[in-house]
Amino acid sequence: MTTTSAGPHVHGLGEPYKRKEDARFIRGKGNYVDDIQLPGMLYADIVRSPYAHALIKGIDISKALQVPGVVAVITGKDLEAAGLAWMPTLSGDSEAVLAVDRVLYQMQEVAFVVAESRYAAADGAAAVEVDYEPLPVVVDPHKALAPDAPLLRPDKKDRQPTNQIYHWETGDRAATDAAFAEAEQNGVVVRQDMYVPRIHPAPIETCGCVADYNAATGKLTVWMTSQAPHAHRTLFAIVSGLPEHRIRVISPDVGGGFGNKVPIYPGYVCAVVAALKTGRPVKWIEDRTENLTSTGFARDYHIHAEIAADKEGTVKALRVYTLADHGAFDAAAQPTKFPAGLFHICTGSYDFKQAHVAVDAVHTNKAPGGIAYRCSFRVTEASYLIERMMDTLAREVGKDPAEIRLQNFIKPEAFPYRSALGWTYDSGNYERALRLAMEKIGYEELRREQAEKRARGELMGIGISSFTEIVGAGPGKHFDIAGIQMFDSCEIRVHPTGKVLARIGVQTQGQGHETTFAQIIAAELGISPDDVDVEHGDTDTAPYGLGTYASRSTPVGGAATAVAARKIRDKARKIAAYLLEVGEEDLEWEPGRFYVRGSPSKGKTIQEIAFAAYTNCPPYLEPGLEAVNYYDPPNLTYPFGSYICVVDIDRGTGEVHIRRFLAVDDCGTVINPMIVEGQIHGGLTQGLAPALYEQLAYDEDGNVLGSNFQDYLIPTAIETPRWETDRTVTPSPHHPIGAKGVGESPTVGAPQAIANAVVDALAHVGVRHIDIPITPWKVWAILKEKGLATA
Repeated sequence: MTTTSAGPHVHGLGEPYKRKEDARFIRGKGNYVDDIQLPGMLYADIVRSPYAHALIKGIDISKALQVPGVVAVITGKDLEAAGLAWMPTLSGDSEAVLAVDRVLYQMQEVAFVVAESRYAAADGAAAVEVDYEPLPVVVDPHKALAPDAPLLRPDKKDRQPTNQIYHWETGDRAATDAAFAEAEQNGVVVRQDMYVPRIHPAPIETCGCVADYNAATGKLTVWMTSQAPHAHRTLFAIVSGLPEHRIRVISPDVGGGFGNKVPIYPGYVCAVVAALKTGRPVKWIEDRTENLTSTGFARDYHIHAEIAADKEGTVKALRVYTLADHGAFDAAAQPTKFPAGLFHICTGSYDFKQAHVAVDAVHTNKAPGGIAYRCSFRVTEASYLIERMMDTLAREVGKDPAEIRLQNFIKPEAFPYRSALGWTYDSGNYERALRLAMEKIGYEELRREQAEKRARGELMGIGISSFTEIVGAGPGKHFDIAGIQMFDSCEIRVHPTGKVLARIGVQTQGQGHETTFAQIIAAELGISPDDVDVEHGDTDTAPYGLGTYASRSTPVGGAATAVAARKIRDKARKIAAYLLEVGEEDLEWEPGRFYVRGSPSKGKTIQEIAFAAYTNCPPYLEPGLEAVNYYDPPNLTYPFGSYICVVDIDRGTGEVHIRRFLAVDDCGTVINPMIVEGQIHGGLTQGLAPALYEQLAYDEDGNVLGSNFQDYLIPTAIETPRWETDRTVTPSPHHPIGAKGVGESPTVGAPQAIANAVVDALAHVGVRHIDIPITPWKVWAILKEKGLATA
């Protein structure tokens, strides 16, 4: 706890502090896109394809235009005539804004109806008649690679003659193969196929926007559900040809993003076109089914993984092949240089000497996307595979899963650690985290209980996940989105009375930025966070930033904030020296105050210095007390943790009951433990979801089988167990305050802990793997096969 002689309590780093933004949310005063109401505003609805693959033989909009209230109907042909039929994706592909002559997935956008009311727009959409000619559907990515598979993207056959989008590989193939050859002769090799299914972020607030073009000023304003408003503004300028300085993107309060609100969707572009066409503001808000079936999905990786080890279980090499299903368009939100994201963090927390990873990506008749759903670009898939494989290796060599991990962890003294796949881990102490988790949950006692229950025919399992994340992209020289380097920014203005306005380039979606960033400034300047307002999400006022996703806000935006505050403190020192008539080197700093060394009563508070900056500034300095920083991180950060899950399985129903779940996280320096705790609870629940409930499945005709919350099962409070948490602290050595980020770690670490626990409960009857989601009927089928079912 920080106290200063200069004034009120500061609430700096490491202190729980109630979220400043919650005051408006709990009063129902949040301001979301659908709250925006403008004079003369029109409303839009989208005509979507019922087919997963079909030719469009014709579109008849005449009946729609006769629907009372309908103002306009826009089709793909209209956009084609205006040169707007296609838009670039974040992965460099081209995506149809509205289908022109072919639809490639169910619920693809076909026409955009604008009307005086939302109801009239829906009636107009229903009246649009589209003549489809169905085509063969491909939903299996393996079949998409078959020689006789229909070509799904004839629009780019000149540069891509098959459905394969890319082949990418990294690591030393020859050295890895040699290590496997050695292990085949003198050690052990374990192999496993696994599928990390397609899931959806399913934010509570769906996507939408309000587009307003002012013909008098030539300025376009777009309120939108955006995790990256500046990047979206730049892309709008590129697509529309409008001057970027004439575009203002405002992202007000956002009701959850989880990666879903990073891409640009056709509805955004159509709303802008409609606003330009009609001269009136246009609002488009999608419904739940539209959100689940047409916007950015996550995962959908088919993985084959192999580990080579010696007979004692010491790992030597990792070999991974993955087939990635990207859907109809390659719209994955990935840094340009990494088509499979950061999937090659898959060596995890373990000291592999050799590794090789290959990924093939293909088109299918599914919705496009592939976003970082609460993970940093495919890290959840990577973490899942290595933690499943370490359990498989433990079974093979007859060791406890905890023992095999402790045996193979990267040692604390090895940091900074260069992985076999080229990443340089900043810091870590994996053994400390796992041993703390084992101690807190009573691991040895649980193993004894398991043995006793197993002797009685009861099914109890214990699962471990000791994951390492990789977050905080940039550095800009390695990471970019659509060519824009991944730095971030903060601008701080200290007013004459010592109150502070901070504007940040990252964009909150519920993470608590207005509190966290205020606490960073509080810690740096000794000003109460009550006196710091944090603004975000307005491209006309906030400094340029790449937005919030992949847990980059605190590692990058938080660092920019700390550095900007230090610039202010440096100027404040000069002003204090002038006021106190001493040299700068004669001053000491304590939170909120400079004082003369050896004479602590002679000093100036930051508030007094701020006032002087505007009223009595040294003649050799510019007046005012402001600073801006664009922070390009020197490296990524590597949060980690060890989770232990205990499950019981009902032999009558196959239902998995999570009895206990303990999460030990290490996110480096903790800014606000209350917010960190909330982030971990939310992340764990979003890790529980794919482990036991969620999957965005398709039938063979490409029909989406989880298009609403009755069929797509997100866990509620009823299904969610009581989370137990603890933490270790291993600061990042290169971050200004040692923070690593935490928002996504629990979602990355949790699924495999649950899966490992279920497999552990059934390991004694030969079960080695079950694909997630581990549903009761999957488990019951295994129980039936093994003669364990009681019903």
